[in-house]
Amino acid sequence: MRVDTDREAVAAVATTSDRGTRVAIVLIAFGWHLVVNLPATVQHWSAYRAPWVPGTGWLLFAAVGLVAAGGLFRGSAVPAAPLIGVLLVVDAAVFAASPPELIFDSANWGWSTLGWFALLVFWDRPVGALVGVLAAGAVIGLAGLLADGRGGAADLSRYGMFVYATAVLPVALKLGAGLLDSLARGRAAAAAALAAVEADRLAAGHAHRERQARLELVGRTAGAVLAELADGRADPTDPLVQRRCALEASRLRRLIAESDDVPDPLLHELRACVDVAERNGLPVEFVAVGTPPPLPVEIRRRLAEPHTVPLAAATRWARLTVVAQPDEVVVSVTTPSTPVDGAGMAAVDTTDGVVEYVYERDEELVWTQTRWRAAPPTLADGSPSPSSTTTPWSWRGFDPGWPRSRGWRWWRPARTRTPS
Repeated sequence: MRVDTDREAVAAVATTSDRGTRVAIVLIAFGWHLVVNLPATVQHWSAYRAPWVPGTGWLLFAAVGLVAAGGLFRGSAVPAAPLIGVLLVVDAAVFAASPPELIFDSANWGWSTLGWFALLVFWDRPVGALVGVLAAGAVIGLAGLLADGRGGAADLSRYGMFVYATAVLPVALKLGAGLLDSLARGRAAAAAALAAVEADRLAAGHAHRERQARLELVGRTAGAVLAELADGRADPTDPLVQRRCALEASRLRRLIAESDDVPDPLLHELRACVDVAERNGLPVEFVAVGTPPPLPVEIRRRLAEPHTVPLAAATRWARLTVVAQPDEVVVSVTTPSTPVDGAGMAAVDTTDGVVEYVYERDEELVWTQTRWRAAPPTLADGSPSPSSTTTPWSWRGFDPGWPRSRGWRWWRPARTRTPS
């Protein structure tokens, strides 16, 4: 994915650079044709052997330029051979229509303008095609010069200078445009590579900080259990110690499973807790309804953390239920009540206005629930909309984890315990 993105960025930079040079060549070609060729044609109209020839030729050059410019900006191919043929014929006709004294004058504009319009046609082709057209124009000029009887050393010298002057600028622009395109692509590729390295560095730093935070979180609880075991202050055969170890193992496995690179991160982390319980021989029924929306790791941790306590304390069976909607996620655990449920393993209260927590225990069952809701919509004045002010009701009536034998409690609103 990153490689494709980098290639798109490089291509976008190259396209922008190439478009700028295309605009430049169109402005040069038509600017020369309008500012230099048109006044020269009008000024020497009466001196031409056949005035209609340069007049018609000027229009044909303009038409070829418009077709070629349209292909440049649309990015489509144009019929190069016919267009170049028209340019060469017009060049020869204007040369033939110009009297000997105007051969090296701006009135013989076909010779000096051929390279710019040929560059429009051959923009997306190798520079050799442009050089070939310029060579053909030089041959036409030499033939016309000799036909007018101007084959002296001075005329040939002026001819050589004229060929050089009319050819070097279009060829230099073509080569320079290719060099600029190459440089733009190189700089864009280097910038994309640098951005990728920086993104990797930031991601690695973020991952390191997350690992440190998880290590600190586990060290505060699991470290205490391990220290007590190492000092002999905790008896491994004590059921309470075993439950504490199971709790820390479940919490550690869930923290290891925390990742944003899986399809359903919350379900992935909850399955890690279930795996620990199942490895201890506890049958766990895992029911998921709906697909959880993307949630940050802090919210996922608050939704999952309280349920590690009843899962670690369960001895006979457990039922974990996840009910998800785009704007709400509810996670609940139901387990049989045991004597050690509340002995040194008090459930973590995470009620903080973002994630609600409910804990109920009686002589038969332990039921825990965490609930996250998206921020309610607000009106233009900043007050909450009426639909967001209703009293929330418990999901217990829809919770497959709540025994049907106790269904008479389904209608009760959820009681959210607040910190004392």
